Amino acid sequence: MNLKTNDKVIILAGKDKGKTGEIREIIPSKNKVIVTGINMISKHTKPSQKGKGGIIKKEAPLDASNVAVVCPKCGKHSTPKNTQEGRVCRKCNAALVNTAGK
Repeated sequence: MNLKTNDKVIILAGKDKGKTGEIREIIPSKNKVIVTGINMISKHTKPSQKGKGGIIKKEAPLDASNVAVVCPKCGKHSTPKNTQEGRVCRKCNAALVNTAGK
């Protein structure tokens, strides 16, 4: 999987096709990613001692094949290429800087 946390991605398939967002979490065992503000679902919860019940909006996981990294330089989406210098865009060879940990 060529995706990293905090990568800016575009959605290629599904109900949110064409929208962009940032990867919040990666689930490599299931080949899924969670993108902030994309693929929102409504979860109904019962009241408990921890909190009151109701309808909670949350992000659902997307398959990693349905997202592509957006290059910050050229603005096009593609799968990044791994080189000795790090990850680069396949279309313009610009470095894809990961902002994880900042």
